[in-house]
Amino acid sequence: MPATKSLPRAALAALRGEWLGYAVLALVLLVVLPLACDVFRLNLIGKYLSYAFVAVGLVMLWGYGGVLSLGQGVFFGLGGYAMAMFLKLEASDAKSTAIQSTPGIPDFMDWNQLTALPWWWEPFRHLPLALLGVVAVPVLLAFVVGFAMFRRRVGGVYFAIITQAVALILSVLIIGQQGYTGGVNGITDLKTLLGWDIRTDGARLVLYFVNVALLLGAMALCRWIQHTKLGVLLLAMRDKEDRVRFSGYDVAMFKVFVFCLAAALAAVGGALFTLQVGFMSPSFVGIVPSIEMVIFAAVGGRMSLVGAVWGTLLVNAGKTYFSESFPDLWLFLMAALFIGVVVAFPDGLAGLYGKYLGRRAGETPQEPADGIPAKTA
Repeated sequence: MPATKSLPRAALAALRGEWLGYAVLALVLLVVLPLACDVFRLNLIGKYLSYAFVAVGLVMLWGYGGVLSLGQGVFFGLGGYAMAMFLKLEASDAKSTAIQSTPGIPDFMDWNQLTALPWWWEPFRHLPLALLGVVAVPVLLAFVVGFAMFRRRVGGVYFAIITQAVALILSVLIIGQQGYTGGVNGITDLKTLLGWDIRTDGARLVLYFVNVALLLGAMALCRWIQHTKLGVLLLAMRDKEDRVRFSGYDVAMFKVFVFCLAAALAAVGGALFTLQVGFMSPSFVGIVPSIEMVIFAAVGGRMSLVGAVWGTLLVNAGKTYFSESFPDLWLFLMAALFIGVVVAFPDGLAGLYGKYLGRRAGETPQEPADGIPAKTA
């Protein structure tokens, strides 16, 4: 049969495989896990899924844009801190803090002899402004860093190192400014959201489903972007950056856009993490957690949105199981897991799925035969 006649059938098979992957993931997250796990374990899985937002963003940034960031923990942490600031202010009303030297401010500020709430904390008294801050603050930082670097054509390993430096600087800053950020302990003892106790089993169940719904929505948004002309240009930019530039496109701003997108997704994950766990600390901002987040995407497959979620679940479930069952050996077992997956499945879990079905589960798009799309006015 001529190749031209087989293309529609191949495309249809790829589309079916893609939808099957999403349907299976949604079924597992929305039905199987809630029925199979108690509230404690479900809350733990919800914590894992908050990391999956970072992995999904890395699929767009690293897999499609060809930009490796080793500082995504920065944006995860900023989103988490923005939500934690609102929750902490709600928990620090005058009645609850009456025994403090200065009632009405967070306890760690009182311990550090602050007598008034800093001005930049004031907007976080209001939930709409706090939610805006969850996304706006990380995206603004990503825009500043991305614009400064990409305009000067800084990329590759140099950009990765710079993002690591940003992660280190922010974690040191948070720890050093204990009176304003809670220091090494972070912001803790978060209890309610608009009077709703987030520590109850019912609240944890609701927050799990909210997390899953937002994660599936984020995946749908990223998949829509992949199918647009912008998605094609990101792939072309990753493989032939100079050719895209010579075609008249502003490569730097494309990179800035996808970097800001990944930052926004990571920040949403951080906010959901804070709601489900009840605290936020600088341990989630530094270099080590940022590298772990890249591992989530690599294990799942850096070109696969569905694979990124499965990779996040596998790595974190392995960490939990090994640390509970083998407390003295779990770090070595996690290293063995990473090495084994990379050696056996160089394209991640999505590559394993594609190997047995003769395709990449419909996740890896084919570049157009015409190459880079023509620039329109």
